[in-house]
Amino acid sequence: MPPEQFFPHAEIEPKWQRRWEDEGLHRAGAHPDRPKFYLLEMFPYPSGHMHMGHVRNYSIGDALARFLRMRGHDVLYPMGFDAFGLPAENAAIKAAKEEGKSLNPAPFTEGCIASITADLKRMGFSHDWTRELATCRPEYYRWNQVIFLRMLERGLAERRSAAVNWCPECQTVLANEQVHDGKCWRHTETDVELRQLDQWFLKITDYAEELLSELDSLDGWPEHVKLMQRNWIGKSHGTLVRFPLADRRPGEPEHIEIFTTRPDTLFGVTFMVIAPEHPLAHRLARGTEREAEVRSFLNRVAAQDRSVRTAEDREKEGIALGREAINPLNGDRVPIFAANFVLMEYGTGCIMAVPAHDQRDFEFAKKYDVPIRVVIQPEGETLDPAAMTCAHVDPGVQVNSGAFDGMPSTEGIERIADHVVEQGLGKKTVQFKLRDWLISRQRYWGTPIPVIHCDDCGPVGVPEHQLPVRLPEDVDFAHDGNPLESSRSFQEGAACPRCGRAARRETDTMDTFIDSSWYFHRYLDPGNAGRPFDPALEERWLPVDQYIGGVEHAIMHLLYARFFTKVICDLGLATHREPFKRLFTQGMVCMEHTFADGTTRSVKMSKSLGNTVDPRIHIGNRHLGGSTEGKTGADALRLFMLSDSPPDSQLDWSDEGMDGASRFVHRVWRFFTQRADRLSGRSGAGFENLTGDDLNFHREVHAAIQGVTQDYGRFGFNTAIAKGRQLFRALEMHAERGASAALTAHGARIFLVLMAPIMPHLCDELWERLGHAESIFTTPWPEADPSALAVDEVTVVVQVLGKLRGRVTVPAGSDQAAVEAVARAEGNVAKHLEGKTVRKVVFVPDKMINFVAS
Repeated sequence: MPPEQFFPHAEIEPKWQRRWEDEGLHRAGAHPDRPKFYLLEMFPYPSGHMHMGHVRNYSIGDALARFLRMRGHDVLYPMGFDAFGLPAENAAIKAAKEEGKSLNPAPFTEGCIASITADLKRMGFSHDWTRELATCRPEYYRWNQVIFLRMLERGLAERRSAAVNWCPECQTVLANEQVHDGKCWRHTETDVELRQLDQWFLKITDYAEELLSELDSLDGWPEHVKLMQRNWIGKSHGTLVRFPLADRRPGEPEHIEIFTTRPDTLFGVTFMVIAPEHPLAHRLARGTEREAEVRSFLNRVAAQDRSVRTAEDREKEGIALGREAINPLNGDRVPIFAANFVLMEYGTGCIMAVPAHDQRDFEFAKKYDVPIRVVIQPEGETLDPAAMTCAHVDPGVQVNSGAFDGMPSTEGIERIADHVVEQGLGKKTVQFKLRDWLISRQRYWGTPIPVIHCDDCGPVGVPEHQLPVRLPEDVDFAHDGNPLESSRSFQEGAACPRCGRAARRETDTMDTFIDSSWYFHRYLDPGNAGRPFDPALEERWLPVDQYIGGVEHAIMHLLYARFFTKVICDLGLATHREPFKRLFTQGMVCMEHTFADGTTRSVKMSKSLGNTVDPRIHIGNRHLGGSTEGKTGADALRLFMLSDSPPDSQLDWSDEGMDGASRFVHRVWRFFTQRADRLSGRSGAGFENLTGDDLNFHREVHAAIQGVTQDYGRFGFNTAIAKGRQLFRALEMHAERGASAALTAHGARIFLVLMAPIMPHLCDELWERLGHAESIFTTPWPEADPSALAVDEVTVVVQVLGKLRGRVTVPAGSDQAAVEAVARAEGNVAKHLEGKTVRKVVFVPDKMINFVAS
């Protein structure tokens, strides 16, 4: 039978996927004598089938996992699904309200899980599927509830009032993501309001100092990610100052507290600003002639995106509340505003405004005609507030500052802070921008918060032996408000665990970031019904040695995971206080898109833009009952994903590049199948006394081993593939020359091993056809032979004034004098140096020599 011209991926790839699974090659823990390596990618949200972002992310992880196993590691490489969230619930709501159908998110989500699981397996990713988990299953979220209750016992979980987005038509709270331009995502004509509701919080602020300080120990994390977390935690040393509220009414606070790092500017305060979300904003305006206007402004601004509101180029927008505060240092009455650039999450949610010395305050004061008072003059200058075009933010000399006039402002920072403390007006303190984690969601598809509300006992935790508190199925998704409130079974029979009286269940569910904050622990022991995981397994496997995911998760997910890991330790469940030893952030998969303005540029693949490529075009969908076998197969797709650009950089999809990867797969297939008899059954040992082409090829083989090994270890898959292609070209040439057949066979086997982590199906099939009974992935990784890399002679490039003028062959390791003598004697070089004086010689040993002459 003549050899096939094209790699029959539709036949070969499923064959090896079945065999790997049958032989359990990817199961962790089978080799406890080997060094462990816990490799993990951020798990996917199962919204449908696999997309190209998944393909790239998991191709990176899988190549590393296969490489590490062949290098002798016991690799834990699991997979699961971050399965709670709004998309599934939104689909159920849409089906109920628009189509009159009942759609339970559970089977909907399980169907999505089945779809993406089939896609991942079709790619041949070597995950240990015996550890699969899905966060929407009771056997997982039960432990969310256990951890929550233990945090509640330790005072790390508490219920308190917080501002939320409220849709008056839906009669429910909306997540920030559900608010579009101040309107409800379902009712685009309905203004979202700001309301104060009791919400559940986790006290992440108790861990702020540790979360900040231990970033220094994370040597395997990218610096820009650590910087993002430092900025988010935001430690500041400053002064907390109490401004008395003027004309205080019954029930109002005596003071408004602000935190400042610039007490030297306290005498320059001319107004104060409160965040629109702050409960005091509504209270202060209540009963004033501006109450309705203020309420409208607060609702509109509070619903806006926080990052947009605080952007430097965002127009400063505010409203006077009709109330005043008193500057405690000079007795001035200053107006109180609410404004878009102040957030409840930062400081106390209130700020003092010093327009002469803060640019943001300056712009606001100019817009709303608020006075400007200079309290720091530049050395030798006098600022006129009426003539200022921008704020003076640099150090200078204190003026208009009472007893502190004439003092350098750098000294004034400390001296005025001391004065505030001495006069009982405030205190020095350390503050963090980090705020406690609000976990309450008025949604169905999430972990039920395991609390019973009793009129006599207050909120009481559900006893652990009654867990899990399961999501009910008798839910009306057409019901306005929280769907859980429509369930009779969820509330029937609820009794207070403490006093036994009739009570009601908490209908809030947990933020889905809870699910992803400890799943890497559960992978260790996913079937354990008695505890979240076995401490001995945590001791063996954690921390995760390599975590892979998008940089967009640098703050929320990664910070919450670090917090949860510390809490789990303090609960006595674990010993490792940091979850991820090393972090790698992969680049996005992009594709060109033409926008409405006619411009075309490469942007992240997105369904909304329509610039996507379905991976199933290439890998087929027969596993879902479809009829296609796929255009190119998984190996070609993996090859393109890893060869086109560095993994941490943007990957631009290219049909031409994909076709090129497919051609290379077929080329490799033809080379091996056409020479199977000549390449099989030959020993790789005893290559001595080689000369000529054999010596050079042998050197190229070991150079490839050395280079590819180094590249895999540093995520340089694109350069590893380039070296593999180079070796393959050398292999083709060596075979065509009819040189040593044994050496050709040796080089062929080395090529297959080196490229197996990238193209596993192709390489394992060809390995078998060379006569090997065992999978290529049971083969130890080759080691480069230093003696094979040694060379007796090298070719040195000779330049004159930076231009190539010749090449000379010299003994390896020759010094500059020896190389210079040979280079000067080379005919073309001598011609270009004739009549010139050499001013300088640049020499790179064994590489290059450059004569700078004039």
